[in-house]
Amino acid sequence: MGDPPPNITVAVPDGSTREVARGSTASDLAASIGKRLAADAVAAEVNGVLVDLGTALAEGDLVRIITGGVDEGRTVIRHSTSHVMAQAVLAVYPGARLAIGPAIEDGFYYDFELPESKRFSDEDLPAIEEKMRAIIAADQPFVREELSVDEGLALFADQPFKREIIAGVATAHGAADPDFAAEAAVGAAAVTTYRNTPEFVDLCRGPHVPTTGRLGHFRLTRVAGSYWHGDERLPQLQRIYGTAWESAPALADYLHRLEEAERRDHRRLGSELDLFHFPPEIGGGLPVFHPKGALVRQLMEDFSLRMHLAHGYEQVWTPHITKSTLYESSGHLSWYAASMYPPMEMEGATYYLKPMNCPMHILIYKDRGRSYRELPLRYFEFGTVYRFERSGVLHGLTRVRCITQDDAHIFCAPDQLAGELRSLLAFVLEVLRAFGLTEFEAELSTRPEKFVGEVAEWDQATEALRSALEAAEIPYVVAEGEGAFYAPKIDVHIRDAIGRRWQLSTLQVDFQLPNRFDLGFIGADNERHRPQMIHRALFGSVERFFAILLEHYAGALPTWLMPIQARVLPVRDANAPYAAAVTSRLAGAGFRVETDEAAEPLGARVRRGKLEKLPYILVVGDDDERDGSVGVNARGAEAVERGVTLEAFLARLSQEVATRGRPEDGAT
Repeated sequence: MGDPPPNITVAVPDGSTREVARGSTASDLAASIGKRLAADAVAAEVNGVLVDLGTALAEGDLVRIITGGVDEGRTVIRHSTSHVMAQAVLAVYPGARLAIGPAIEDGFYYDFELPESKRFSDEDLPAIEEKMRAIIAADQPFVREELSVDEGLALFADQPFKREIIAGVATAHGAADPDFAAEAAVGAAAVTTYRNTPEFVDLCRGPHVPTTGRLGHFRLTRVAGSYWHGDERLPQLQRIYGTAWESAPALADYLHRLEEAERRDHRRLGSELDLFHFPPEIGGGLPVFHPKGALVRQLMEDFSLRMHLAHGYEQVWTPHITKSTLYESSGHLSWYAASMYPPMEMEGATYYLKPMNCPMHILIYKDRGRSYRELPLRYFEFGTVYRFERSGVLHGLTRVRCITQDDAHIFCAPDQLAGELRSLLAFVLEVLRAFGLTEFEAELSTRPEKFVGEVAEWDQATEALRSALEAAEIPYVVAEGEGAFYAPKIDVHIRDAIGRRWQLSTLQVDFQLPNRFDLGFIGADNERHRPQMIHRALFGSVERFFAILLEHYAGALPTWLMPIQARVLPVRDANAPYAAAVTSRLAGAGFRVETDEAAEPLGARVRRGKLEKLPYILVVGDDDERDGSVGVNARGAEAVERGVTLEAFLARLSQEVATRGRPEDGAT
């Protein structure tokens, strides 16, 4: 046989092909396409698999060059930077033990065990950063190596956490942890490592950038605690978080967003605006809402209730405690016992604080026989449930131990499912838009490997969910195999004012509970049929939605949601009677308004109102008293509007509340 041809042909994403020399790498292909692409490239995707740029290509490969400006490229940059951080920590803290260091959303982390009970602090980060920059300046190559398991164990003889991964313990402890899986580079016959210098090598499946010199736009952000495998019974570690980007402007933009996120932190705003706090006497994750916060919460719930009633829902109420037998019947006890509050023994029965509302809604449905003429039945409740979240995951109102769900359960005939899901998703978006949220994304989670029910039922439900998403014109991705064991689902995400992604609403079709509780209805054929059930939480939880709104608006909520919509400030004591009359007129029209008497200088009172983010501060003086007007200091406006008639302001405020707007919407 003759020698193989000197060139091979590979395909690229635009459908064209390129001819390169046999033995060429993905990096060579990038260079043949263009200098700019070669300079920006950090990895490649070959036949759907992410690989190093040094990977040799074969005849017929489909190759996509990955640059640093796309999500996959940023993941490679961040994972590579985490390795540089590990190398720096070993240099600064000889004897440190390495755990795992994956890329995460917007950044990376690495877990360490330091020798001699040493502890990191945030003050240590600059020294680690300085060492990282020296490593980057040295332009060290990332060299991939494959070893046998025995060779890997010997190589990491002084790194017990790496040895545990190699020995396969990762399968037992970390199979469900995607961050852990990202570091598990142990195959049936080989251990994959990346070496930067003779002294530093790390266990990793890759890929990585070609050299450390391709990195550099990073910042270490904070130190935190962690446990090996996330298990508090296992060794306690220390975690360093960081962020890394493809360019200096991208890093600067992210750091600005971090600063903005700090400014918008709902925990700080909750204190500054006198909305809520977490008394240590009550316990972590258990907030109390102050009068202003409770009012905002009530306004949210009242609006949601009106919308539900207008869309054919019926409000129900269920108790906060129940016998254990209910959750044994539903199956929740065996699945969720670890996160439920401890049982209470009373009068020979075991009781639990309820962790979810659905079994009680099922009991309402099952209380009497049902006809097809009643379907769909839509039950709705602001139901508070209780789950004992570990203290390490509690986070203000976004992760609490008492959760008030705007919970709905819809019971429908099988032939109603698709239409019900479409109208339900449209309703979800209508309510979220009413709160000023406009950027939506979704995930469709499909049948997992282990599931209950029939494949045909799963297919029907999945297609109904897909049809609902397409009818709503929401961009979505399919999360293959990520559905619950009993049903597929849709998760609706929103983007807030600074681009952060939040999961909110969930729509889930359930095959399991109607069967477990033997639910039925009499159809038009006079035969008994099984209804289908949809679970739906719209806000997700009232507490978390409250927090998201506070951060989205930086505390400056729309006027209809503000506990105080206007404050009237008399310029001096002599104007107090007119200020009282203005306050009375606005309050009589149904607005939340108060007067701040002239006991302090006017400027101090105006500043206080602005710090409280009041929609309107109305200043009234002699001219206003004479003309029946007010001076309007609107939130977000650059100047005070003088001489606005009271009736004109009333009309403006009425319109703003009716349309759920904000003063900023009309500010110039």
